[in-house]
Amino acid sequence: MSTDLKKMYKTIMDDHFTPAMEISFVNGNSRQTLFYEKVSWIIDGVEKGLRYGENPGQEAALYRLVNGNLALGDAKTIVPGKHLVSDIELLQSGKHPGKTNLTDADNSLNILRYFTDTPCAVIVKHNNPCGAARADSLEQAYAKAYMADRIAAFGGCIALNKAVDKATAEGIADQYAEVVVAPEFEEGVIDILGRRKNLRVIRINAMDKLQSFIGERVVDFKSLMDGAIVAQWSFVPKTLKKEDLFIASTEYKGTTYKIARVPTDQEYEDMLFGWLVETGITSNSVIYVKDNCTVGIGTGEQDRVGVAEIAVDKAYRKLCDRYCFERYNTSFADMTDEDKKAEIEADVAKEKGGLIGSSMISDAFFPFRDGIDVGLQQGVKAVIQPGGSMNDYQSIEACNEYGASMVYTGQRSFKH
Repeated sequence: MSTDLKKMYKTIMDDHFTPAMEISFVNGNSRQTLFYEKVSWIIDGVEKGLRYGENPGQEAALYRLVNGNLALGDAKTIVPGKHLVSDIELLQSGKHPGKTNLTDADNSLNILRYFTDTPCAVIVKHNNPCGAARADSLEQAYAKAYMADRIAAFGGCIALNKAVDKATAEGIADQYAEVVVAPEFEEGVIDILGRRKNLRVIRINAMDKLQSFIGERVVDFKSLMDGAIVAQWSFVPKTLKKEDLFIASTEYKGTTYKIARVPTDQEYEDMLFGWLVETGITSNSVIYVKDNCTVGIGTGEQDRVGVAEIAVDKAYRKLCDRYCFERYNTSFADMTDEDKKAEIEADVAKEKGGLIGSSMISDAFFPFRDGIDVGLQQGVKAVIQPGGSMNDYQSIEACNEYGASMVYTGQRSFKH
């Protein structure tokens, strides 16, 4: 059984999807059609499309939008020909890319489009970021993003918004990743990355135009098990800068409640960074950010308290692993010296998992204060959330009790 499964992971599927595809939106005699062509790559003399779909054994195909325009009401689709992941340049690939490789790359660009000026790194695993960071150099940004969750980064997709230099390449080559995506690779970098023969090194020339994709929409399709399709416009965040935020306040039973402390410049920076990273995270999420780097990421949970607690738990566990790796060059899980483990756990507990002074980001409002209390008890000093709960006054009171600030975006960011 296990042998067969290993073979499946190594096998390139022969898919039976057609070379072209059309999707039409019909209203009486009016028809708007989007035209797509199937994408394939030649690797080691073999021309194939996607290696497989979500899982080995699933046929899959990638189709690139090549023509047609769609306008529904005031919304329009992205202009055909603005290709990113659908027109990748494989500089190195031991294997044809699979569906998850491309969707991971796509979601990383979905986040990176908001960070084009400062060096930024995003590491995505199974369509959710496990680490994201900005810094003065690309090497620093990658190192911060990687150490934010070194364990989850294993086998992930590394996306960088600047040309990859040798120092950054050395850091990447020391780890195991499936994909690295960047706008360019400096001379000598491919040789360094070549030490990982199965690493898919992808150049996307249009990454220098990533900012132009802000505000652009596509139609999301969700297929139901009975063959039905749900169509919706893709999510577009409207909160992009400090001026789009407002200090949390509300009125409840004739009393006005307002946050007592205005955020610092660093808190505004961290909250906005986290809010835009969060647009690429599965809905109903809470994340913590400090100094332009994710500290803990909780994704797609059923309740606000639970996801806030999961993100805290991750922050503690990932910091334990980071300290163990930095001090003893081994993972915390593999550390056998109980005294050293106890020392690390004590240091992490003292620092509350690195959450002291962090910002808490939520893609939906908190129905009660219990969710925000989870972060505040760990030392969170700023909160960003949509607002709009009947009980917003509770969250405001909680923040004021802890001396924390809070801002509203006025927009939920449920994505997928």
